[in-house]
Amino acid sequence: MKRIVAKEEYCMNCRLCEVYCLVSHSRSKDLIKAFRQERGEIVPRITVERLGPVSFAVQCRHCDEPACVEACMTGALHRDPATGEVTHDPQRCVGCWMCVMVCPTGAIRRDRNGHVAAKCDLCLETGTPACVANCPNEALVIEEDND
Repeated sequence: MKRIVAKEEYCMNCRLCEVYCLVSHSRSKDLIKAFRQERGEIVPRITVERLGPVSFAVQCRHCDEPACVEACMTGALHRDPATGEVTHDPQRCVGCWMCVMVCPTGAIRRDRNGHVAAKCDLCLETGTPACVANCPNEALVIEEDND
């Protein structure tokens, strides 16, 4: 099971993880176009939290026993038994926000249109999460949990 791990001792609050996550989930996949033309339509699936000198990224932890999957009344959230990844099907989501309320890390949020939930998908289409690939200090790393 792949998981993104945040190392707060290396995070410098540059927020590049948010920027590249936003670009990765844009239609154009282009930095300038994503910010100038699509920014209001997409939401990054990662957020940097900061308290004084400490900052770290918050994204879906793909929990072993995900409360969001249990709370999802439509089955839009699903945990893949083979990989352990928690996936979201926006076509099935009705925007009840139960997943948002029960997520222990606060990693699930509403999309910009406010109709469905948005969460980290580990950038499955590219293989490497954009936040991990573009973190200049390696404060975000991908770890393989082989339990």
